[in-house]
Amino acid sequence: MLLLGAILGQAQIKPFRFIHISDTHIGSPNGSAEEDLRHTIQDINQLNDVAFVIITGDITELGTDAQLAKAKQILDSLKPKYYIIPGNHDAGWSESGGDHYTSTFGYDKFKFDYNGIRFIGCASGPYVRMSDGHVPRNAIVWLDSVLAKTPNNQPIIFCNHYPIDNALDNWYEITDRLKKYNTLMIMCGHGHNNQALNFEGIPGVMGRSNLRAKAPLGGYNLVDVTPDSIVYTERRPGGEPLQPWTKVLLHKVDTVGHYERPSYAINKQYAQVKPKWVFASDANVISTPAVANNLVIFGNQNGVVTALVQQTGKKKWSYKTNGAIFSSPAVSEGKVVLGSGDGYVYSLNTLTGQLVWKYKTAASVLGSPVIVKDTVFIGGSDHNFMALNLKNGSPFWKFAGLQGPIVSTPLVYGNNVIFGAWDKNLYAVNRSNGQLAWQWDPGFTVVNFSPAACIPVAHDSVVYVVCPNRTLYAIDAVSGATLWKNSETRVRESIGISADGKYVYGKTMQDTVAAYATSRTAQHPAWVMNAGFGYEHVPSMLIEKEGQVFFGTRNGVVYAIDPATQKTIWAHKIDNSMVNTVRVLSKKELVVSTMDGKVALLGVY
Repeated sequence: MLLLGAILGQAQIKPFRFIHISDTHIGSPNGSAEEDLRHTIQDINQLNDVAFVIITGDITELGTDAQLAKAKQILDSLKPKYYIIPGNHDAGWSESGGDHYTSTFGYDKFKFDYNGIRFIGCASGPYVRMSDGHVPRNAIVWLDSVLAKTPNNQPIIFCNHYPIDNALDNWYEITDRLKKYNTLMIMCGHGHNNQALNFEGIPGVMGRSNLRAKAPLGGYNLVDVTPDSIVYTERRPGGEPLQPWTKVLLHKVDTVGHYERPSYAINKQYAQVKPKWVFASDANVISTPAVANNLVIFGNQNGVVTALVQQTGKKKWSYKTNGAIFSSPAVSEGKVVLGSGDGYVYSLNTLTGQLVWKYKTAASVLGSPVIVKDTVFIGGSDHNFMALNLKNGSPFWKFAGLQGPIVSTPLVYGNNVIFGAWDKNLYAVNRSNGQLAWQWDPGFTVVNFSPAACIPVAHDSVVYVVCPNRTLYAIDAVSGATLWKNSETRVRESIGISADGKYVYGKTMQDTVAAYATSRTAQHPAWVMNAGFGYEHVPSMLIEKEGQVFFGTRNGVVYAIDPATQKTIWAHKIDNSMVNTVRVLSKKELVVSTMDGKVALLGVY
């Protein structure tokens, strides 16, 4: 019956042509990306047979508000209607956690029917942190609602920035759903080249980047749909179309087979670790929960702050903000404080979730607070770092010398508060008056290497930080001068410090954890341990407690290691997405959250 339904569904299709554009990367230093897109749009506007345009992500280079506005200004000159979704470049460095993409274009997902085909497109991250590609949990929830109203024989074309394979940590959640329907094809970008693909039996097409690269001009694809095929033909502005380069035949696809799925075998190997409970949020959780008053408190990408009962994982209260939350909450004196993509810093009653106060800033607040006595230290995307009164939210001072957003947690050390921003720099400002003590510039030429996601650590007047250029830096805490640096182990954005301050830990990009002795003089690794976690790049810090070091990885596994023997004590896989910095309660109990929205209390027995 499914085969007959698919055949009947294809019979509904009427011929038409649409355009596939991808990876425009607006925000190029020399303006070439903008020029390429304008040439493409001028070329499309001269065609009289285009039904619509689909643009599959990486619209901008860094997702800044200015780049988004520029992209929309250029795209709005298209004569045909366009449908657009974000990619990792629009979300990974976003000043608003993706909120301003949605407010700029009006949506980050779409569903429409045309000439017998239903087109479905949704966003993919990662958001604000370096990680694998990820279709947000709230997009999966939305997709379920769309598919629930879609007849089984309805022809579908699915659109995403990423190829629907293991470049996304939750690819299988898409393919498993689409295989139950009459899915004709999956469209994507990301790879910058034209390529015919296959996603577990579903035909796939990757469209080229609109950028010219080494050619004189950029380009895009004409897509011609008939009842029996979909044909892709590359076109370069001002020229004749090239020869068709791929053809998707519209027949019932064979998706039967054994396909890769994440393995949870490690949980059998370390059976002494079990979740006491797991809470599944309906949106991404990209922050570390706070634990206070027997409550586990966290925010999600839907802007909801939730408090769970620590013993059971049952919801105690929730509070809705108007923006995505990437801020790890801090708790003090009965108040939980965090920032939101809606531009406010919130203080809520820890026990009830009722609003105590909120402080409005000029942009999203993705940074996480640290509370010392009566002062909340937090940075935002308005290029300000602030000290707020814990009692009422009024500002004690603001430091306004930044050129990029703050997305991480500051370090309060001595008389200073130290933090990085996506402007290449690490800053130290006086915690009493907000005056700049020093500004550390490692000499990077691109903001992507900024010390913005790593939470610095310090000991004996030396500050340590790890940057995306895979280097550990030791910085004088008084002057801000570089004392030494080391890149032997390829540590990246993840750092920790031993309880006695004698060692700094780093997670490398392949399998290993490295330790360096804390010192003012140049150091080589004191030891390197192979933990076997594979390729790794997520900025989840390493936490030492009670003689053990705990950390999470990009594929949902939490590790506990013994730094004295350099042996793995245990590991446990929660899901297949990024694990945020863990909240260690004791060596027997810790709270863990993942990008996919799982919050769990792990017990070691």
